[in-house]
Amino acid sequence: MSARSKSAAERREPSFLAVDFFCGAGGTTRGLIDAGGYVLAGVDKDTRCRETYVENNSNEKLDFTAPRFLHRDIFPRSEDYSAGEQSELMAELDALIMQYKQEVPTAPLLFAICAPCQPFTKLSRKELSAARKAGREKDSNLLSEATKFVEHFKPEMVLSENVQGIKDPRYGGVWQEFREALESLGYVTGTKVVCTSDFGVPQYRKRSILIAVRKALVRPEFLSTDGRDELHVPVADPDNVVKTVRSAIGHLPPLGAGSIHPTIPNHKTRTLSELNLKRLAAARPGVSNIYLEDTPHGDLSLACHRKVNKKLHVRCFTDVYTRMSPDRPSPTITTKCHSISNGRFGHFDVDQLRGISLREAAMLQSFPPDYIFYPIDKIEPVARMIGNAVPPRLAEYFSRYLHSAIGAADA
Repeated sequence: MSARSKSAAERREPSFLAVDFFCGAGGTTRGLIDAGGYVLAGVDKDTRCRETYVENNSNEKLDFTAPRFLHRDIFPRSEDYSAGEQSELMAELDALIMQYKQEVPTAPLLFAICAPCQPFTKLSRKELSAARKAGREKDSNLLSEATKFVEHFKPEMVLSENVQGIKDPRYGGVWQEFREALESLGYVTGTKVVCTSDFGVPQYRKRSILIAVRKALVRPEFLSTDGRDELHVPVADPDNVVKTVRSAIGHLPPLGAGSIHPTIPNHKTRTLSELNLKRLAAARPGVSNIYLEDTPHGDLSLACHRKVNKKLHVRCFTDVYTRMSPDRPSPTITTKCHSISNGRFGHFDVDQLRGISLREAAMLQSFPPDYIFYPIDKIEPVARMIGNAVPPRLAEYFSRYLHSAIGAADA
């Protein structure tokens, strides 16, 4: 093989192979690909994210195809749960992993296991119907079920991300149990709460990170320096430059409320009532909603908020009906990021009376500008995909870090 053809072949070989469990719209997968990995498959039981996942995530190594979207439920089938497809999924992954391990036998395998966060959030503690409560309780066992795949395939690396509160004892210790299960399988692990703004994401978003490497492979310099046998977890990218809302979305064309840009996909905003237009017209960037009490149209604060504030003798719900600060990272992008009544989601430009667009929300999550969410004519389902996603830049950083931790720093 000539030097020229060998160089081309080397460029096609991925740094690692990966499977993205609970892939959703593909935030983790996008980060894995950007880190030089080849994603074999994304696993999710929600088919609504299939088109978005497949259309945006063609691999950039080997055969340049998109990951397989495996529509599977990872629980085992039982008399009490007939929807389980664990054995089918295990068989599909067996075939895929074997195929690509034969093609690139030296590439390590990474499992990204970022289970849905709803069972571990404050909102999940609201009163739920019996069916939804049962579903949430089952979802809280997703990490333990995913551990069975780690035990079977023994990937060299594991990456998991979830909400900051997952360590809370009220959730039954699922995070610690997951960590201990990995350690019992021969992995060295580490976990920390980090903020995404410290990793190149233009957003304040606190997340729990858990990383694991097979103990026999980890480089000593990646272990904790305090004598504990655990992986060091960075709390910031040393090369990070904090990105602001203005730097992330300030270049996008202006829009009105309830408008859609003719050529920029997902640059679409929610409509606003006349009352909310008046509220937003009085709002200033980065300021609390105390302004609502004294607008040109009188007191526009919500009666229910006034009642709670009076009862508790403290101002509550201070972020609703407010604008983002242009010179700081955004607040956490949630599934309700399109609604100014659900957080500080008003556009910072006072000449634009609107909440942020779906495109802007995606860019604040660090998705690339050409990442298209489907269906492009809808708001609610797209906002849900964006808000639930792992920020791609966060996944990219930690997958690179894991790859370096197994002795591949110069690869």
